[in-house]
Amino acid sequence: MSEQQYHSYGKVHLVGAGPGDPDLITVKGSKILKTADVIVYDRLANPELLSITSDESEHIYVGKRPGKPSVSQEQINHILITKAGEGKTVARLKGGDSFVFGRGGEECEALKKAGINYEVVPGISSALAAPAFAGIPVTHRKVARSFTVVTGHTVKNSDSFENWCHLVQADTLVILMGMRNLEKIADKLVGYGRSADTPVAVIQEATYESQQVVTSTLANIAEDAAHLSSPATIVVGELADKGRELHWFQTEEFEQEAVSDNKILTNFAG
Repeated sequence: MSEQQYHSYGKVHLVGAGPGDPDLITVKGSKILKTADVIVYDRLANPELLSITSDESEHIYVGKRPGKPSVSQEQINHILITKAGEGKTVARLKGGDSFVFGRGGEECEALKKAGINYEVVPGISSALAAPAFAGIPVTHRKVARSFTVVTGHTVKNSDSFENWCHLVQADTLVILMGMRNLEKIADKLVGYGRSADTPVAVIQEATYESQQVVTSTLANIAEDAAHLSSPATIVVGELADKGRELHWFQTEEFEQEAVSDNKILTNFAG
């Protein structure tokens, strides 16, 4: 393929939409949305962001629903390549950050192979934003010098992790897409040596007014957070308990209720 042919194509911008609140998208990301010809967007990208796009832009929904039929990754790659091949500017809008469990790397590989120009615009990952909106720092001097981010969901629904012995040593462990395996994850961590009294927080719908936080322990979190659902972020470690002290995100209807000695439910009702 000649250089001239390569540059005759359009361009794909992989834009991180942030953790939910539309105000948390980057300035550059919002600029791209306003000028793009095509918006290819995911389930976790806040649909309010579509309101800033051009009236002439084409919107293509490719959201994946856990356990339900959805657009395959191969089909998404094909859409991106086809639209850019037509000379269009494409915004690939993903929840969080494209390169943090967002399959952004796979899409870049497909675009590069097809000779399509692309750009990555980082977004705020829920791995950081969800704990922050729950008042939970993932690092803190003398408590946690590092944090580890993992996914609780695998392609073939096999064992969630292969390195449990290392994960139990993490100062702060942040787990994305892990709600369906919450009980299993807690049991495994205890089984590999983490104390059953280790604090755990689950943050549902982080950054939205409907955000809810349940803080408990590894021994009790599966039962205490059973009423929560995805999307949710799980934080394991001593700092998970900091949310009781440092919670700040609230509305006029903010309500905090101590449910038991081991659990605290923070409800941000919109």
